[in-house]
Amino acid sequence: MEANTSPSAKTEGGRIARSAGILAMGSIVSRLLGLIREQIIAYFFGASGLVSAFGVASILPNMIYEMLIGGMLSAALVPVFSQVREQEGNEALWGLFSRVISLIAVILGAIVLLLELLAPQIAWLMGGGFGPELLAVLTRMIRLIAPGVIFFGLSGVVTGLLYTLKRFTYPAFGAAVFNLGTIIAVPLLAGHIDAYSLTVGVVLGSILQLLIQTPDLRGVRLRFHLDLRHPALRRIFVLYLPIAFGLLVSNIQIIIDRRLASGTGESSIAWMRDATILIQLPHGLVAVAISLAVLPTLSQFSAMGDGEGFRRTLGQGLRLVLTLIIPATLGLLVLAEPLIGLIFERGAFTAQDTFWTAWALRYYLLGLVFASIDWPLNYAFYARQNTLTPALVGVLSVGLYLVVALLLVGPLGMLGLVLADSAKHFGHATTMLFLTRRRIGKLRDMQLGITAAKASLAAAAMAAAMSLALTVIGRLGIGGQMERLVAVGAAGGLGAAIYLAMTTWLRLEEVRLLYDQVRRRIGRGQDIAQ
Repeated sequence: MEANTSPSAKTEGGRIARSAGILAMGSIVSRLLGLIREQIIAYFFGASGLVSAFGVASILPNMIYEMLIGGMLSAALVPVFSQVREQEGNEALWGLFSRVISLIAVILGAIVLLLELLAPQIAWLMGGGFGPELLAVLTRMIRLIAPGVIFFGLSGVVTGLLYTLKRFTYPAFGAAVFNLGTIIAVPLLAGHIDAYSLTVGVVLGSILQLLIQTPDLRGVRLRFHLDLRHPALRRIFVLYLPIAFGLLVSNIQIIIDRRLASGTGESSIAWMRDATILIQLPHGLVAVAISLAVLPTLSQFSAMGDGEGFRRTLGQGLRLVLTLIIPATLGLLVLAEPLIGLIFERGAFTAQDTFWTAWALRYYLLGLVFASIDWPLNYAFYARQNTLTPALVGVLSVGLYLVVALLLVGPLGMLGLVLADSAKHFGHATTMLFLTRRRIGKLRDMQLGITAAKASLAAAAMAAAMSLALTVIGRLGIGGQMERLVAVGAAGGLGAAIYLAMTTWLRLEEVRLLYDQVRRRIGRGQDIAQ
């Protein structure tokens, strides 16, 4: 069995930043390819009803993945895999991994068969607000996209193992190659099978996402083995059960959201989808990357009973999230319309689509900070093998969403649903902060308030400078896409410089930590080049 030692306080922050950096780099590549993917979709299909139908169909693999794998990955797989490796060694870990992935493969195969058989009923349930023709398109899309469920699921289990082994590089780029599926399929097939090329792209991307991770399975012994009696497998199931319940409620919310959105206009789901793509960029780069980076260390500290190390690691993760997500939120708020126009407005994507997508983005941004700090808080409970608490909070937050959505969808239409989503994130994050304080003690020594105040002050100065820059550029009368390019590039660059200068003046420690990690990586790269 391999020896495991407690990470020292001296190197702990650097390890988190380094691991988060790898995941963030993969997320950057993924988001850039994702933007290219969305530009291709917008160019060929605009924000039409076909894109809205695809938006509903493509949710299904994501819902099933989150229900069976995504929630299990962070809440049960990584904590239990880490515990088995810590206490029994790698051979025991390989045996558990074989049992998990074998079971998942069988379950997902059965689910794909059900999707093929029940596609018309599922289409009506999720897109009943569409007209008959669009509903028929949605049914065919569901049947075409269903096989991707298997590859998504297997890829997720492999990711859980690699995170446990602290091998982040290949999983970090899995989502990037997923986007390549659509980038390849749509230009080649759109002229032959129209919008159904989008579903082919999803299936191709899911296969690529699994294949890119296989080289990092070096030394892993895998065999098909169905054995439900393994004690660690039962532990995973016990931990996952509350999460499954919470995700079931969350999926019901998604179904209701899509059904309500399908009745607010054919393009509503397409506008919401494009705005969500931009929200996911900072969320993936910051919240997801940092949370995944701290999870194995939190799980290790929890297994060893090191409460102080656990608190210190969680505090570092939360401060990093606040330092990066606050300026990202204000930056997107200022640049919403020129950024969306620059990225999407060409081909079939019109100025009206830019206008409504920008408003959806602004309303989503109200919940971004809360959604981002929520991830490390959830992972802190998962690392302590407490999955019930986040699941119950999730159920309460879905209830809040439904109340707000039903109140606002009438007067505000699509934007009422977006506001309801932001309200859900606010409710979940504030409740989790309260419960975290109850479970691990006062959070004052984590200095979250000081970090948030400094980051907010610096971000406010950044946003003011960006707004001024946009006003000046608008008066130059450049016009068209060139004006948007200048606006996004100049205002964004100025904003980044102002934020960096302000955080340096305010002595925001997390910025220095990130700077040190970047400088070390550049130094190592130069050494290798020489």
